[in-house]
Amino acid sequence: MPQGDKSNYTNKQKRQATHIEKGYEKKGVSKGEAKERAWRTVNKTTGGGKKKRATAGSRS
Repeated sequence: MPQGDKSNYTNKQKRQATHIEKGYEKKGVSKGEAKERAWRTVNKTTGGGKKKRATAGSRS
């Protein structure tokens, strides 16, 4: 997954980021900075995107 790829995030996380971003923009933060802050906030509160988990049979 390339850096900045949001494909592993849930729809809820994407909605949260959009809502947070709009709030920052309303406070006068630039669009790019608002987007970065929003995703940092989502990552901090939810732990980031969906992680690939090892299955029980794949352990050695």
